[in-house]
Amino acid sequence: MANPEHLKVIALGVEAWNEWRDRHRIEPDLSGADLSGRDLRGVNLPWTNLRRVNLSRTDLRGAELHKAFLAEAHLEGANLGGVNLAGAVLRKADLRGVNLSGAMLAEVDLFGADLRDSDLTRVVLVDSILDHADISGCCVYGMAVWNSKLDEALQSDLVITKRDEPTITTDSLDVAQFIYLLSHNVKLRQAIDTITSKVVLILGRFSPERKAVLDAIRDELRRRNYLPVLFDWQKPSNRDITETVSLLAHMARFVIADITDAKSIPQELMVVVERLPSVPVQPLLLASQHEYAMFEHFRRYPWVLEPFLYEDIPALLGSLGDRVIGPAEAKATEQTGG
Repeated sequence: MANPEHLKVIALGVEAWNEWRDRHRIEPDLSGADLSGRDLRGVNLPWTNLRRVNLSRTDLRGAELHKAFLAEAHLEGANLGGVNLAGAVLRKADLRGVNLSGAMLAEVDLFGADLRDSDLTRVVLVDSILDHADISGCCVYGMAVWNSKLDEALQSDLVITKRDEPTITTDSLDVAQFIYLLSHNVKLRQAIDTITSKVVLILGRFSPERKAVLDAIRDELRRRNYLPVLFDWQKPSNRDITETVSLLAHMARFVIADITDAKSIPQELMVVVERLPSVPVQPLLLASQHEYAMFEHFRRYPWVLEPFLYEDIPALLGSLGDRVIGPAEAKATEQTGG
């Protein structure tokens, strides 16, 4: 329960409360208090226990709520525009229809909070917890959500446009900014068109001998005005390799895969071939070697071309246009219609 003395002070108004906070270096307890419908603009409530407090329809614009404890608080319809809530705990709080425009919510715990239909325009939610929260129907234009957790969060009907623009909605904060940029930026759309028509993903083994082949292919593709993508999987990575391959393949015009001395490439091809029928795969194989046993599985897919056998790097580069790029481009046109 709230401290009776603290309740008496807050009842005197914001000016009296703020002066009292300046004189007393304590952590006030207003838990369970009914402060609904009050004008608390500019109130200083950092490090305050506001658990289960009723702040519905309260005007809290410009309030200081840094590190406040607001678990299970009721803030339905409150105005929190420009509020500093950095580090606050709002677990399972009722924030339906709240105006949080421009608020600072960095490192805030909003686990299980109900934020439906709230205004989150230009809100900073960096390093915050939104697991199991409901942000359906929120306005999220200009939000910053770097490194925030959204496991099991409900994200339907997010409005990503300004109020004076035609409404565009999406169901994921992860793609909201990208979709907005895509819909408003002609140059970005042109860049995406360029990427999908020019990117070539190169797969193969990265032993010194095999990497020399991949590097040579990359350099020749550059000279032919393609955008080759080649990663050394032997380097430490904090991202799953197959996930990265899948992402890059989605952007590629076609894939060139050197299956000589195959090691990780069977798994990589499994991701690409079975999921992306619109992306042709042109295998390469050193003429002195044989295909790995499981490659036969991929022959059933019409977008996997017959392996091109090469004797050495000069021979490969000499035939790259007619025997590798040409068939891959023709198949890409056939698969996509353009």
